[in-house]
Amino acid sequence: MARERQLSRRSLLGGAAAAAGAVGLTATTAGTASAATARTVDVAVVGGGLAGLTAARDLVAGGRSVVVLEARDRVGGRVVNLKLANGGVTEGGAEFIGPTQDRIKALADSLGVATFTTYNTGNNLLYKDGKRTPYDTSGLLGSVPPVDAAGLANAAIVQSQLDSMAKQVPVDAPWTAAKAAEWDKQTFESWLNANAVIPSAKFLLDLACTSVFSAQPRELSLLYVLYYIAAAGNAANPGTLERLTDTANGAQESRFVGGSQQVPIKLAATLGDRVVLGAPVRSIAQSGSQYVVTADGITVTAARVVVALPPPLAARIAYDPLLPAERDQLCQRMPMGSIGKAIAVYDTPFWRADGLNGQAVSDSGVVRSTFDNSPPDGSYGALMGFIEADEMRAYDSASVDDVKAAVLKDYANYFGDKAKSPASFVLQRWDNEGFSRGGPVAYAPPGVLTEYGAALRKPVGGIHWAGTETSTYWNGFMDGAVRSGERAAKEVLAEL
Repeated sequence: MARERQLSRRSLLGGAAAAAGAVGLTATTAGTASAATARTVDVAVVGGGLAGLTAARDLVAGGRSVVVLEARDRVGGRVVNLKLANGGVTEGGAEFIGPTQDRIKALADSLGVATFTTYNTGNNLLYKDGKRTPYDTSGLLGSVPPVDAAGLANAAIVQSQLDSMAKQVPVDAPWTAAKAAEWDKQTFESWLNANAVIPSAKFLLDLACTSVFSAQPRELSLLYVLYYIAAAGNAANPGTLERLTDTANGAQESRFVGGSQQVPIKLAATLGDRVVLGAPVRSIAQSGSQYVVTADGITVTAARVVVALPPPLAARIAYDPLLPAERDQLCQRMPMGSIGKAIAVYDTPFWRADGLNGQAVSDSGVVRSTFDNSPPDGSYGALMGFIEADEMRAYDSASVDDVKAAVLKDYANYFGDKAKSPASFVLQRWDNEGFSRGGPVAYAPPGVLTEYGAALRKPVGGIHWAGTETSTYWNGFMDGAVRSGERAAKEVLAEL
């Protein structure tokens, strides 16, 4: 029956690879731009996130000389650990890993970075219309919030429709789907308005959308949403909305011991001084059969270049000759989502004693989905909330104190008065991060994929494109970033 299908919501940044300036860790063996003003290598990699580092690893394994130019003073991109006042760490960006995310898991295993299960014992919370409702996730509806029966039935039908439509979308070329033109000319919002006809069902689908994309349904192409669902799997397991949004058996199932940035930090350490920090790339110019990559403090001459940046940031580099119009127009049309993460730290995870797992969803407030971000041993408590889309944009320019006050008000609504007084509080606003300008992913509004999508991965001469946005599976997640780096390295090795 339709109601037996589960609809839940995702938290964020499964993905992906992004970056926080304030307290990111750095790879201690990486070089700095001041250490060398010029290098000549086979391949220059622009971007020291998971995509760029993975490409560099595979290129080195293939016998090629490489330099990675990273703008920040740390590696990881949209993956960053934030230091806490109590000496612990929490994730300011991408943090979760789940089933079928095979490539990030293989990379972490190879580097000795273990995972642990996201805390998921006890009841979830629904906060709707000012009412707080705990609910058990072990029953027939799983983690679906307990809205009215009509809304649940409508939402289940909509989810089934989305999954069915997604199966018709080729993950390597969504613009070639039989109904691509029809689906790409409308927003996800317009489709939901015609199909999620019960208000509570629309609430659930809107929440799923903002939680996954950090964008409103009105901003997204329906075709892009269907592609994203199709990509939430691997070659043996077709993607589903349920896998994209769930905790148990879904994209939020596990976390990394020591924080997700341990993966890029340890990967960068294997590359040593091939990684150059503090070197934002300003231009890429072709000179005969070579490319001259100019960054702050260093110039690299290379036979091939891998640009491992989100499309809107890749477009901010000056190219000579100019990029083909199709590629540049694509980059102009793919904005970043708007997202922040707010983590309140407490002496204990007190909500657990109340039978709660720290996961809440809400129809109001600045934070509309939360997770228990406590360490594996529960030695202290951490509540993490996502600030997304319209809510994040409303607070981009607010003071940290104002954001904190709004967040703690929400946490108190969800988890009681104890949430009002954390021992410490950390905030990461990706919209304000200079080398990300949003997250978790650059998305496609209507008309973009069908008109410009073919330029997403197509090399331009000796310039190749990586980054989670270019992945065919788990686009927008850490797994997608790793897959994209592996693919770009194969392209380059086949040409050199």
